[in-house]
Order: sequence, then structure tokens, then C-alpha cells
Amino acid sequence: MDFAFDARTQELRAKLLTFMEQYVYPAETTAHEQRLRLKSPWDTPAVVEELKAEARSQGLWNLFLPDAEHGAGLTNLQYAPLAEITGRSPHLAPTALNCAAPDTGNMEVLAQFGSDEQQKRWLEPLLAGEIRSAFAMTEPEVASSDATNIETRIAKEGDEYVITGRKWYISGAMNPDCKIFIVMGKTDPDNADVRRQQSMVLVPRDTPGVEVRRAMQVYGYEDHSHGGHAEVVFHGARVPVENLVGEEGGGFAIAQARLGPGRIHHCMRLIGMAERAIELMCRRAVARTAFGKPIAQQGVVQEWIADARVAVEQLRLLVLKTAWLMDTVGNRGAHTEIQAIKIATPRTVLDIIDKAVQVHGAGGVSQDFPLAELWAAARTLRIADGPDEVHQRSLARRALKKYL
Repeated sequence: MDFAFDARTQELRAKLLTFMEQYVYPAETTAHEQRLRLKSPWDTPAVVEELKAEARSQGLWNLFLPDAEHGAGLTNLQYAPLAEITGRSPHLAPTALNCAAPDTGNMEVLAQFGSDEQQKRWLEPLLAGEIRSAFAMTEPEVASSDATNIETRIAKEGDEYVITGRKWYISGAMNPDCKIFIVMGKTDPDNADVRRQQSMVLVPRDTPGVEVRRAMQVYGYEDHSHGGHAEVVFHGARVPVENLVGEEGGGFAIAQARLGPGRIHHCMRLIGMAERAIELMCRRAVARTAFGKPIAQQGVVQEWIADARVAVEQLRLLVLKTAWLMDTVGNRGAHTEIQAIKIATPRTVLDIIDKAVQVHGAGGVSQDFPLAELWAAARTLRIADGPDEVHQRSLARRALKKYL
């Protein structure tokens, strides 16, 4: 598909494909073995730091950030095929390139809304890959798909904000390198405009009153490579008012600005996950024999492979269209397409991975192949960044509006 992209994208894509073959794929087993020997499973294996150093030396660093001052200066359309490649090894490649969530979204927030001091203290070390971060929004007691439900309280007392609340599935928070939380809560819960009740504040991990309570499992996985998904409790944690991100009441708008790129990044990487699943499915089908002939000669398996290839090509075109619209008319103008890819991509990729699992038999659900973890990740993304039903509801309303 090189013909569809400009010269810079093609150059970076070729370099990244080589990087994956030479460094990332061989490091998958090494990272797993090193993690087993660490004092804490949440520590970073040495091979990951080696990958980061190599990626940075090759110019494969911060590719996600369109701001040329802080990142690679790529458009969404240029970044799309690169993110897809990293999706082939989603637990290692994005981190190696400093393009892993939630750090990507947090860096975007700080680059767009952070003060000079906030950017110097937190954005710069994040861009350098020296620290990690977390985004504390989701809560266990309310339906967080509706951000206006958030109950965490951010009360102003003199020259401080006092944060009280309970969050969970806070990605990356178990990693000891996670030094900063962007916390969303209500500064003005009585405001008649429910979208002006929330604000975001920066809370250093070592702030008194911050309790990283436990790691939440995702289909039985603790996801050590991404720093886990933690339950975090804020027991009246105090931070200076200067830690406010943007303005009071701007939390909802900042969250929406953060989620737009996050959603398309997830979809880009999901396509890479699907491509790897198809590759594994084809290799397994050719190598295994059942009932006297290779599985690849079974009609149903051929149908699965053909349908998967068609589905991936369709998804890729929709994601690329969305990326182009975000670049040309902005996130608001691409709203319909962003929702469409968020509905279609995880659902379709989940089915492709499931078929690959089926072709592998017992091996498909084992730790000997990446399919089980890929399946869990894809299934989770039908919930993350807004569940399917929320996007379907909004998309349908937009489609019906012109007929009412």
C-alpha cells in the first residue's frame, strides 16, 4: 500500500518494518523472560529500554504527536500506517517508540492545554521517555461512559485543590515509572451546565493521600507490559492551584479533545493486530493436518481467511479516511467517521482474532501464541474510549437529525 502515501511516510514505514523485524519481534520472548526475573512484575525489562534507545537513535520516536515542536510533526494520515505496524506487537512496539497510551493522550493534553511550567516539569520528561503517566477518569461507582457522571471531587481550598474520589482501570498506574496523574473530577458540581462541572488537575504520584490500591485484571491478564490497570483512591490529596490543566470547568472539553486522537490511534493499532492474526492463521493452516489434509484446504478455513482479508482492507480505508478528515476539517468535522471506526474496528478485529484462535485449537488460548492476549485487548476496546452503544446512539441521532 506504499503508493497511497507521501515520501516521508513511505520512508518511515520502511524503516519501522525493518525495526520490527530486527528488534521488536525478537524482543517479545526476551521481555517475557526478563519480566519473570524482575523483583516486581511492574518494573520495566531491560530490553524495553534498549528498544527505546534504538528507536530514538533511528528517529522512530514520538511519531504520534503532530506538533513539530514536541513530536515528529506527522499528520494523522501520515501516522496511520505507522501505528498500524506497531499494532502487530501492541504490548511492546508502542512503548519502544514512546507512542503508547495513556502517555500519548497525556502528552497531547499537556502540549495543547498545559502551562509553560507544566510542560517543563511533566511534558518534557514524558517526551524523553524518562517517566510514564496515567489518566484518572474512569470510576467504579458510576457509568463513566457518560463523563458528566464523574463523582470525584476537586475542591478549592485557598491556594490548593483537594482531590477526593475512587478511580479504577487507570492504565499504567502500577508502573513505578508512572510519576504523574491527570485526574478528572468536579470542581463545580452544582453548575447548571453539566459539561462545565468538571476540571482536570495534575497530581504527582507521591502526593500524600494518593493510594495505588491494586491492579485490576483484564480477562485474567494484569497487562504488565503497559504498567497495569490500577484502582487508585484519592484520600483528600492536596495539590497547588497551579496544577489545574487549562481552566476550571474545562475538563469535559479537554477530555473530548484527548479522546478523538486516542480513538483513532487504537483503531490504527487494531488493524495491525488483525494483520498479525491473519498471518498466524495462514501459517497455522498450512502447517497443520486434520482428517488427511492441511487445514488450509478446509473450505471453512479458506472462507475465514478470505473474509478477514476483505474486512481488514475495508477497515483500513475507513480509518485512513477518518485520519484525512481529522487533518483537513478537524476532529469535529470527522466526528461521524471517528465514531464509525470506533464501532466497526474492535468488533471486526475481535472476530478475526477469534477465527485465528479457532484455527490454532488449544494453542490459540495458550501463552505460546499472542492470540489470547490480542483477543483480550480487542475485546476491551469495545468498552474503552466509550462503549459501542454510546457511539451507535450518537451516530444514529446524527443520521436521523436531517429527517426530523
